[in-house]
Amino acid sequence: MASGGEGLSKEERAAVKERAAELRAEAKRQKSADKSAAELQAVLDAHAAMTEEERAVAEGLHALVLEHAPMLAPKTWYGFPSYADADGKIVVFFQPGSKFGGRYSTMGFQDAAQLDDGDMWPTSYALASVDETTSPVIAALLRKATGQGA
Repeated sequence: MASGGEGLSKEERAAVKERAAELRAEAKRQKSADKSAAELQAVLDAHAAMTEEERAVAEGLHALVLEHAPMLAPKTWYGFPSYADADGKIVVFFQPGSKFGGRYSTMGFQDAAQLDDGDMWPTSYALASVDETTSPVIAALLRKATGQGA
């Protein structure tokens, strides 16, 4: 402390400001981590609310996203398990068939997905299972959608 009761020295004030900035950054990281954890839990809760067959497909897709597109963040979108880019834009989602009385579930892509291929390309796929046949196709789509190539 500066002598003569003058308050904090220039260096001490700088240290206090630096520590305050550290505390703000830590609080922001914690808030972000809490939000991420809550969004992941919402996705897991959406899985739990599905039929057993749909849950198996949704969980398989979830595992593939975590493995092949780890930069995407889980969140729900209109109640669907979804995965967003760093800007919060949905890239891929899973719509259980039972949600609207459909005969199959759907894996869909939104505008943030980088699937463009000429003047026409698919943006959704019927998804009846995630297995050794479908997993490589889904993984390639996820990589392409996130700009990692096929």
